[in-house]
Amino acid sequence: MRKESDRNDSLKELINQESGPAEGKLQKAALRSRAPRLMFAAPKSGGGKTTLTCAFLQTLKNRGLFPAAFKCGPDYIDPMFHSRVIGVPSRNLDLFFTEEETVRGLFCRHTKEADIAVLEGVMGYYDGLGGDSDLASAWHLASALAAPAVLVLDPKGASLSLVPLVQGFLAFRSESRIRGLILNRCTSGLYAALKPMLERETGLKALGYLPEMPDCSFESRHLGLVTADEISGLRQKIRKLAAQLEETVDVAALLSLARSAPEITGSLPEVKSGTPAGPVSAGTGRETIHDKGPEGKGPAVTFAGIPSRPRIAVAKDQAFCFYYQDNLELLEELGAELCNFSPLTDEALPAGTSALYLGGGYPELQAEKLSANKKLLAAIRQAASRGLPILAECGGFQYLQERLMDDRGRLWTMAGILSGESRPAGRLVRFGYLELTARRDNLLCRAGEKIRAHEFHYWDSEENGETFQAEKPGKGRGWPCIQTAGRIFAGYPHLYFYSNPAFAAGFVKAAAEFRREQTAGSPGPGETPEKREVSHQDGVSLQDGASSQDGAPAQASSQALALSQTGVSPQTLASSQTPSSARSGRTSQAPRPATGEEKRP
Repeated sequence: MRKESDRNDSLKELINQESGPAEGKLQKAALRSRAPRLMFAAPKSGGGKTTLTCAFLQTLKNRGLFPAAFKCGPDYIDPMFHSRVIGVPSRNLDLFFTEEETVRGLFCRHTKEADIAVLEGVMGYYDGLGGDSDLASAWHLASALAAPAVLVLDPKGASLSLVPLVQGFLAFRSESRIRGLILNRCTSGLYAALKPMLERETGLKALGYLPEMPDCSFESRHLGLVTADEISGLRQKIRKLAAQLEETVDVAALLSLARSAPEITGSLPEVKSGTPAGPVSAGTGRETIHDKGPEGKGPAVTFAGIPSRPRIAVAKDQAFCFYYQDNLELLEELGAELCNFSPLTDEALPAGTSALYLGGGYPELQAEKLSANKKLLAAIRQAASRGLPILAECGGFQYLQERLMDDRGRLWTMAGILSGESRPAGRLVRFGYLELTARRDNLLCRAGEKIRAHEFHYWDSEENGETFQAEKPGKGRGWPCIQTAGRIFAGYPHLYFYSNPAFAAGFVKAAAEFRREQTAGSPGPGETPEKREVSHQDGVSLQDGASSQDGAPAQASSQALALSQTGVSPQTLASSQTPSSARSGRTSQAPRPATGEEKRP
């Protein structure tokens, strides 16, 4: 048996606690997977896991295989690279967000048609929850999925000293699941010298190496790597990496390792038939949500026997790109139709929009363009005034507030539906895993219900809301969060629906209810250009981009226009209107350039 500290035991107990109501914990029939599988892991961040994973995925594609790709942990960006290679979405598997049974269930579902599954680890192989536990680590995931792991080593500046490093990884847990080694940023001469020594001293097979390839590197910034869509010549870089991997890595040995993985079983939670999460309006008492299961995506929400498939508009572009694929698909399973649009370029919400999902991303880097899209901002304000359900996470929350400071220190007006503004804090803020508990009924749930989430942002607001209480697992620290007003749920935490599927059901229910209201009354969002006033949650009226300062009415439409079209520094604003963040003495410096290293919550 492996040795675990008292802290590991307490954290494990915490992770396995129920995180939602009973209807979110019922289990479907067991799922099975015989898919070959393999994990690439490393002693620490920056070791080359993403590069090697993408190169291997491309190699598999070149050989005519259909791989499934997974990322350990809550990272959004690495799966974008995987998806660009394989042409279908990569998935996140996270053992803080869900139990092992659910993680195995998701893996089984997503490998049903795959020839092989490739998993990318997170940070160092054993780095888990809280920084002093192996729970939710890459090792934990490899163990839960019975996946062999290949340790990726950077041999620069070392030779024989690599042996005790590897031996430590092998001995740290009684079953390390490490089955081979690959050297990254290694010359052919150095590999020829290190290979026999490593195999002799560790008992592991050295499976090859990748040389340093500066022209194939992936750039970084705050929040990690630059997204896949922003890297020039990405496809060419990955093809070049794959060609190199074919020459210097034993691909046949990797495939053999993957095929050694045994069959596993898992299951998925389902939302119980009946009214799901909390009250979004009085309703009719006839609402019912039926989960049609992983294969069923037909109309699932009915009102008085009339099928309804509410359309959820999902913001997807360079400003908003952080979504869990399983979150999106769960919304579809519950009966929603998803329709992507761009807040940067589209001037209206998609026709028939019944709800709006604004994910995270980099709105602070696109603030000028977002602010300049007046027609869409007005359309969103108008839709919100009519009760459109809105779920906004992190960057999406910033977009709904009054103002957003960009990375050059300029303030831009945003939607103005919620009070406050977001500014750079100069550091990671409230970073890591969270458990959220509702303090009162809201769009997604009733008071007392819980969901797992995480925060990862360098920008912050002084008006983050107080509808939920956030708690750091095992840390004894917490804080209020989430702004809610009517059918709006907005805040910095990123939710993971499978930790409590009733939250997803609540969102779909609200969308279906809005659709029914619009069908019975006036046209929905995107169907008319009508302009109308929107009441601010604290009673201030906002219209056509005008903003307010600390609860006071906007002073003039010309000032709002100047703010939104040209960007105004905080110093200029302070001469006539002092925002709350300036009065508190908050720093507004932009964050230092990031190293691109992963961080474990």
